[in-house]
Amino acid sequence: MAGSEIDAVVFDLGGVLIDWNPRYLYGQLFDDPEEMSDFLARICTTDWHRAHDLGVDTTQSCERLARQHPRYADLIMAWAHRGEEMIRGQIDGTVEILAELRAAGTPCFALSNMEPDRYVLRRDRFAFMRWFDGAVISGIEGVAKPDRQIFEILLDRHDLDPGRTAFIDDSPGNVTAARDLGIEALRFVTPEDLRRDLRGLGLAV
Repeated sequence: MAGSEIDAVVFDLGGVLIDWNPRYLYGQLFDDPEEMSDFLARICTTDWHRAHDLGVDTTQSCERLARQHPRYADLIMAWAHRGEEMIRGQIDGTVEILAELRAAGTPCFALSNMEPDRYVLRRDRFAFMRWFDGAVISGIEGVAKPDRQIFEILLDRHDLDPGRTAFIDDSPGNVTAARDLGIEALRFVTPEDLRRDLRGLGLAV
């Protein structure tokens, strides 16, 4: 679709604009990296965390899990109480691209799997979170990527034409889901790669 007209750009947040990884927190709490990896693979798993992205209260979820694994109770509760330590910071190169798109007059939106309370915290923490023309957040909607429905919510709510919308995400599954709807989806690897891909779509970055 090189040379096609793109009317809007949609950004994922974690992994694209925000450097988020539970290992940033748990690397402080475990002396043994292998033990940390085992904890994240067996206890605080990706599947368990997905419920938070769907709107389940994180603290209550951690309390339930801690009762199931009392040996790890303090470590589990750290997910709720120290969750912002999972963020190393913003990804500056992508934030620069977002700023340039806005300066060029391109409408920009966010589509993210994120807990409602964390979204509010991060809007205060990161100025760029307040730059979007609109945001669709999984924990508020009760549906998460790669479910087709959350993409449809984004398109309908903001009157976006899929074929004229670029979507940026670091997850291959989310990219595939967007493409299935006709969206021009880009897999995020680095800001430099993203800049090249957006220029290939004719965007001024």
